[in-house]
Amino acid sequence: MPVKSFENVTWKAAAHIILCAFALAAVMPFVLLIAASFTDNNTALAQGFSFLPKKLSLDAYVYIVREWRTIGRAYFMTILVTVSGTAISLIVTCMFAYALSQGNLPGRNLLTFLCVFPMLFNGGLVASYYVWSSVFQIKNTLWALIIPNLLMNTFNVILIKNYFQNSISPSILEAARIDGISEFGLFVRIVMPLSVPLVATIGLMGALAYWNDWTNGLYYLTERDGGQFYTIQLVLNSINENINFLANNSELMSRANIQNLPSTTMRMAIAVIGILPILAAYPFFQQYFVKGITLGGVKE
Repeated sequence: MPVKSFENVTWKAAAHIILCAFALAAVMPFVLLIAASFTDNNTALAQGFSFLPKKLSLDAYVYIVREWRTIGRAYFMTILVTVSGTAISLIVTCMFAYALSQGNLPGRNLLTFLCVFPMLFNGGLVASYYVWSSVFQIKNTLWALIIPNLLMNTFNVILIKNYFQNSISPSILEAARIDGISEFGLFVRIVMPLSVPLVATIGLMGALAYWNDWTNGLYYLTERDGGQFYTIQLVLNSINENINFLANNSELMSRANIQNLPSTTMRMAIAVIGILPILAAYPFFQQYFVKGITLGGVKE
């Protein structure tokens, strides 16, 4: 057995302490967020938030239950956009990466150029908005939350392409072709099952991007025509804007009889229900995360 020197033990102990500190720094904001959502609104305004609320209150969650028709619909839209967007994104990304990984593909260099060039140069927000809203006419539709900026990522394409080229043995693919399997069958029945860790990792990152996205809705959805497609992030942003407006107009707040609205803690409560599904799903994908990234990041 190798003898553990004092220096090795010291470095390992220091590394564990540093990593624990970083882990606490990542977890504590979520703990504070949950604690803040159960804090009395007046207490939070007067004394701020703390990890141990001085006065507990469920007013924020009572408001969510009362307004569940709007918030619940936004929650459903968020789940729908995340699931469908992630699935479509994985299909497009993996199929494009598989095509680029084939060295004998006609026009492969042109396709690679078309994939990488938009990563370095683009027409900007105004040009993108004009193309998506006027040419493709996806404004105030569900596709406005799925396609722009999120459907395909060049980095993910290159990551998966490198994995297909360097981690899947060409002899396996050649043997399958000799047995008469079609190219699509080869992709579905052999390539994809061998790429589960990487695909799960890319899917997790894509799902996080879709779940947290609110800019597409801000650009391409209007409250009158596209309000039915609002996600939980857009509803939270809209609530924040309404609360800020009412806070600056005390007469309107008094007229609407909402002086006791838990404005501050309500934002925290909506944020809590917004992150819970991601926190619940992450442990199931964690086993693939590190392995998946390293698999596609190495090129021999």
